[in-house]
Formats: sequence, structure tokens, C-alpha cells
Amino acid sequence: MEDKRWMWILVTAIAPIAWGSGYVVTRNLLPAEAPLWGGVLRALPAGLIVLLLARRLPRGSWWWRSLVLGTLNVGGFFVLVYIAGQRLPSSLAATLMSASAACMLLFAWLLLHRRPRAAAVVGATVGLVGVAVMLGFDAAGADVWGVAASLGAMVASSAGFVLTARWGSDVPALPMTAWQLIGGSLVLLPVAVLVEGGPPALTVPSALGFAYLTLVATAVAYVAWFSGLRRLSPGAVGVIGLLNPVTGVVLGVAVAGETFGVPQGIGVALVLAGIVLGAAPPRRRTEVSAMVRPALHSRT
Repeated sequence: MEDKRWMWILVTAIAPIAWGSGYVVTRNLLPAEAPLWGGVLRALPAGLIVLLLARRLPRGSWWWRSLVLGTLNVGGFFVLVYIAGQRLPSSLAATLMSASAACMLLFAWLLLHRRPRAAAVVGATVGLVGVAVMLGFDAAGADVWGVAASLGAMVASSAGFVLTARWGSDVPALPMTAWQLIGGSLVLLPVAVLVEGGPPALTVPSALGFAYLTLVATAVAYVAWFSGLRRLSPGAVGVIGLLNPVTGVVLGVAVAGETFGVPQGIGVALVLAGIVLGAAPPRRRTEVSAMVRPALHSRT
């Protein structure tokens, strides 16, 4: 059973790694002036592809739930991430999103009445300290609107992911992904037309960038993430999400030539330690009692 847990932890980890890579792609390949259409072009094709695989439409309350969750996890989230990716260095944008680990613990407590485990709190805390070390405690000069967009995306998606765990425990990952991607796109599309007019003209680099975001950082990533939410606690999933800033920092250094020194190395190590602590399975009472019972018998 524990082996399967670690398998689902690894599957879930695909999502934050893919999302962390999305900042570099957005900043270097996509047009800066079309965040609304950027969200539509990323989400709608991915949603249609996954729906073809799922072959299942929403029923009953899932029509409006898909719109609500799609707005939080897809429509609003993609627009805000697009803005953050254009206005901030990749490492900083991903780093600010790392607060989702603590945010998901809080929302799980408020919405699911799940008191966070001590290990999850410690893991999230260690991970956040690692993120702060990577950032160097210095965000001076950062674009204010970019920071606001990144934090807004973090809060919206954290609430949406916890609501997904609350409402969707009986819905497989494929249809859940398809419904939210399409629901978020339907909310976003008319706003994009009214505000930005027609879709932006695509160059070869921007087309490749959207193809990567659609297939890898959206379709594959969301299926992996929602699979994890069905099998792991929101707190554990939130801590796994700390791989997002690690990926953003590493790719920011490798692709965009951003700074990486001793603080960043220490920060990455702390984040990984936090993930191991926060995602570790709880010690079962049955295992504890099985250890204690023989000791009691030996005394009698």
C-alpha cells in the first residue's frame, strides 16, 4: 500500500514540474499582449483532447461545478499565470506560487474540516523556508502587477483544488480534467473576444510554445494532479506542488541565464526535504498497536 502511495506521489509530481516549466515557455515564446487568448489557446484544445479520451459529459450539478472549478483552476488561473510569466523572472514567478502548499492546508482545514497533520505543516514550513532562501529574501524591484497576478493565481487554484477534492472524489481524473478545462475556456472565451478582439497571430515559436503548454503543461499535468487529489490528502498534494518553484529556478538558470548560487542550492535542498516530510504516509494506529501489544503481553 505504501508503495502505491509513493507511486501516486511521483505521478502527482509531474504536474508542478510541468507548470514550473511553463513560466519559461510563456516568458520566452508567447506573445505578451494576449493573456486572455493565451489562456483560451492553452486550455480549450487540451480540454477537447482529454474529453475525447474520457468520453463522458457532466451530469446534474457537475455542469455548474465545472464552470466554478474551471474558473478557479483554469480560466482565471491561466490568465494570472500568463501575466506573471510575462512580467516576472521565471524563478520569482514560480517561487511566489510556492505559498500554495500552506494555502491548500488552510483551505483543506476550512472547507474539508481536515486538521493538517504535523508532518504536513512541518514539511510545508521547511519547503517555504527553502523557497525564501532560493529567492534570497529579496524581491525588491519586482513588478507589482506580476507579483499580484502570481499570488492571485496561487489563491484561486488552491481554493479550486481543495473544492475539487471535496466534490470530485467519485469522478475519475480524465473527465474531471476535461470538464474543468472546457468550463474554464467557456468562461474565458467571451471575455477574451470583448477585451482583446481576435486571437493573436502565431509565429512558429509561439505555436510550439502553445503546443507544449497545451499537451504537457495542461492535459498531462492536470490529469496527473487530479489523479493525486483523488488518492492523496490536499496537504500532501500541496507540499508536492513545491516542485513548481524548484523547476522554475532550475530552468530559469538553464534557459534564461538567471542567477543560481549557494543560497539557491540550499533552498532547493530544503524544498526537497520539505516534500519528503510533508508527503510521507502517516503512521497507522494499527501498526503502533501491533508493536505495543506484544510488549504488554510480555509484562503479564
